[in-house]
Amino acid sequence: MHPHLTELQAALRETETERVEEWGRHLAGVLAAGGRLLVCGNGGSAAEAQHLTAELVGRFESDRRPLAAIALHADTSSVTAIANDYGYRDVFARQVRAHGRPGDVLMCLSTSGASENVIIAAMTAREIGLTSWALTGATPSTLPAVCDATVRVASTSPSTVQEVHLALIHLLCSVVDSEIHRADAATGQGRQEVGA
Repeated sequence: MHPHLTELQAALRETETERVEEWGRHLAGVLAAGGRLLVCGNGGSAAEAQHLTAELVGRFESDRRPLAAIALHADTSSVTAIANDYGYRDVFARQVRAHGRPGDVLMCLSTSGASENVIIAAMTAREIGLTSWALTGATPSTLPAVCDATVRVASTSPSTVQEVHLALIHLLCSVVDSEIHRADAATGQGRQEVGA
């Protein structure tokens, strides 16, 4: 087996997946009650942030109602306006302040855990009453100290960390889907048909 795949296997085995399952159960409750998920990250982490929100707003593996999730890098007009007027360090924090409400969740994705704009977003989330979670790598960093909970991938390789982050995102979505389906079944709700 190629060394990269061997490292990926080891990182998956050593990463704390149970916490992500806990997050999924909590997030499902937030979303079912009308709250929202905000997600931020740079570069590859931005791509994974958008992947996560697409799975929730659209669908993951089975049909269900759409869930409120926003990737904070994806509104390019807002990002460029904020970066131009306030600096790139504030591109996520200003959107957290605009879109976040107490009880919502901010998910911070950072392979290094040292991205200033992600750290400031987490600090802003704490200030206004959001729950904040971080997915990072094994390198010691500042981000975990400003988030409510963190899952560190047991690798210092950025590519391995990002690959495991994607697997954890899929795990999170799977748990959210299961919980939403269970809640909808209990209340007699189902997905709304298009055009209904």
